[in-house]
Amino acid sequence: MRLITIICLFVSLTVTAQDTLRLTLDEAIIRARSRSVDAAVALNELRTAYWEYRTYRAELLPELTFNATVPAYRKQYSAYMDSEGSYTFVRNNYLQMTGELAMTQNIWLTGGSLSLNTSLDFYRQLDGDKYNRFMSIPVALTLNQPIFGVNTVKWDRKIEPVRYAEAKAKFLSDTETVAMNAIGYYFNLLMANENLEIAQQNLDNATRLYEVAKEKRAMGQISENDLLQMELNLLNARSTYTDYQSNLRSHMFTLRSFLDIDEAVEIVPDIPSHIPTIDITYADALDRALANNKFAKNLRRRQLEADYEVAKAKGNLRQISLFAQVGYTGTDHTFGSAYNNLKDNQVVEIGFSIPILDWGKRRGKVKVAESNRQVVESRLRQETMNFSQDLFVLVERFCNQMEQLAIADKASEIAQRRYDTNVETYLIGRISTLDLNDSQVKKDESRQTYVNELYQYWYYFYQLRSLTLWDYERGTGIDADIDRIVKN
Repeated sequence: MRLITIICLFVSLTVTAQDTLRLTLDEAIIRARSRSVDAAVALNELRTAYWEYRTYRAELLPELTFNATVPAYRKQYSAYMDSEGSYTFVRNNYLQMTGELAMTQNIWLTGGSLSLNTSLDFYRQLDGDKYNRFMSIPVALTLNQPIFGVNTVKWDRKIEPVRYAEAKAKFLSDTETVAMNAIGYYFNLLMANENLEIAQQNLDNATRLYEVAKEKRAMGQISENDLLQMELNLLNARSTYTDYQSNLRSHMFTLRSFLDIDEAVEIVPDIPSHIPTIDITYADALDRALANNKFAKNLRRRQLEADYEVAKAKGNLRQISLFAQVGYTGTDHTFGSAYNNLKDNQVVEIGFSIPILDWGKRRGKVKVAESNRQVVESRLRQETMNFSQDLFVLVERFCNQMEQLAIADKASEIAQRRYDTNVETYLIGRISTLDLNDSQVKKDESRQTYVNELYQYWYYFYQLRSLTLWDYERGTGIDADIDRIVKN
């Protein structure tokens, strides 16, 4: 019987231990970066950008394609013009098959394309004088080249690497934003937990003081009004305690959902005890932000895109293209003979489209693109000024926050000591209930202020990390193995 009791007690303690999770701020941040929905969204956006960049890189490499029609069967009437210019319809019944293998390479310098082709056509007449016919092109070199049009390949080589660098910087910033969200939810729970502990302490004191007040009233040492005031304090303490219980459950549910923790687990947050002392200057933070942050890369990309739109509009003023093909071809009734007695096969075409009268439509599009570029440049200058100003304010607030945190910690300690002293002083009748209530309010407010100042410190700290992508505590840049992350 004793063994069964011991086993039941052990199981009970184990379940309790599993249902209670003591969580530090660092642990919450680490879990948020790996388990939260926000982290998953940031990762999926990075993967999208990664494969878009891989697609762009693939377009710069040779592409091997095979095109075929096997077979194409026709049994129909077709129009036919004789030597005198008269049309008639003739009956066709034939089978045709074609195949082409081509390797194509985009030309980075000019924006054209160069391809090496080989093809074979088969034609079989099925009615009348039946016969087979083969036509081969063993090798042909083909050039497609726009003369004055915009070189899309050149502009892609400028824009796409910047776009991908922006996406990588955005992912790193987003992971820091996830940490900032985790800090917010964590400190909401921590504040709720602190408030509940304060409410519990106040309720215990209010209960004890009310019992003492009843005894003093019975001995005539205090007035009926003082007794009623202590009873009112007790009722208010009970009401506040139940409110804070509900508030704690609400914030715990939010944090559990964000960190993907089972609903049966009760989270117990710890007040961060380690506060890193960091020396940051605005000039250093600005240099790191402009070098690492997605903002600088976003500015560069948008400027390049505006320039590309202008170049594209100017390229559309006139269109001239060159098509040239050189190679060999052969034809015969048999497959093998179609590759004998080859003859040269040459095609050169120059096509152009030059507007004679378009009422200024194309010129107008150039002006629109140039005006849009000027608008973009103005916005970029304004955004740069706003970014620098916001960063300056953030650095100032962070540098000031350490002192504010030390002051709040000291004030909370003094307020707690004052309240404890006033409780004992009230019990011997040397202060009024108003003085006691005032010290309680100051004690509660001081503790809440300290927790809030602690939250502000950590929020500013990770906000600086998000903007500069620099870990000031370790003195290293914030980086990640992007290839490994996107492939997992």
